[in-house]
Amino acid sequence: MRIEEIYKSVEREFKTVNQLISSQLSSDVPLVEKIGQYIVESGGKRMRPLMVLLVNQAIRDSQAKNLDSDLSNTNSLSTTDIKDKHCTLATVIEFLHTATLLHDDVVDASSMRRGNLTANANWGNAPSVLVGDFLYSRAFQMMVDMGNLPVMNVLSNATNVIAEGEVLQLMNCKNPDVSEEAYFKVIKNKTAMLFEAASHSAAILSHASDELIEAMKEFGLQVGLAFQLVDDMLDYIGDAQTMGKNVGDDLAEGKPTLPLIFAMKHGTEKESQMIRKAIRSGDTSHLEEICVAVKRSGALDYTEQAANKAFNKACDCLELLADSPSKNALFGLAKLTIERNK
Repeated sequence: MRIEEIYKSVEREFKTVNQLISSQLSSDVPLVEKIGQYIVESGGKRMRPLMVLLVNQAIRDSQAKNLDSDLSNTNSLSTTDIKDKHCTLATVIEFLHTATLLHDDVVDASSMRRGNLTANANWGNAPSVLVGDFLYSRAFQMMVDMGNLPVMNVLSNATNVIAEGEVLQLMNCKNPDVSEEAYFKVIKNKTAMLFEAASHSAAILSHASDELIEAMKEFGLQVGLAFQLVDDMLDYIGDAQTMGKNVGDDLAEGKPTLPLIFAMKHGTEKESQMIRKAIRSGDTSHLEEICVAVKRSGALDYTEQAANKAFNKACDCLELLADSPSKNALFGLAKLTIERNK
């Protein structure tokens, strides 16, 4: 399923989200709007807000077919009210994500994202950090307006965990002795958590059963893990035009990602030492040799298998949903995460 087909299943709601994003970026400070608009319009697929809308629609479709008898309180809000609240939630999720991107690029000293110059490359670090703070605070203003304490609890917790993940990743940089377990903790906190929060909060807002809420929470988590695993794999097989970032960026930042962790363990002693040295120094002068070593060791296959495992777990979570175009779109969204290199 192509991304265009997935968008089409919630086309009207997605247009509302785009309008909300634009209106909520309003500020008396021109630079806030300028940087905010630049980053949110820089070509991202908006997978996380899309997940919010699709989860809501899939749950509503299940309820309409009377296949989830445990859905409760669905009559307390009209369908229009529920969709409006999910559009607001989707916008909140996008603002939280955009804020993390602005902060990430400063921390990582990145100059390219989604094929464009980063905000910090254009305007400097200080404005980027401060506009990121603006987006965080605007997101929480919108959460308050939604008036749903369980949703706010999920999102505030997710924001806290993401920040911890960023710090943990920073601590792990330039350390070639990071374990696979520690790596997975970083990507779960730093990347998968917002996917999880998107699907989890969407299910709560849809008044789903406890069982379905847990299934959608797990769905988001597994999609997020698959997304990051593929992203880390692409750093050694992709190209800048396709990826929207420079090849070897992770190595330049000294990030011990799964392909490197596996290659150091299963490659030759010479290859292992070369990779360890590169991680410690952030030296990409031997990037081509490292890419060969990563591929030869089986690290790419291993990482791809881990991504596929997460994808399969995500698909299992969809079994509680009734068959519908929106359920198919959720499956398609998950599949996109593991097919970005194809």
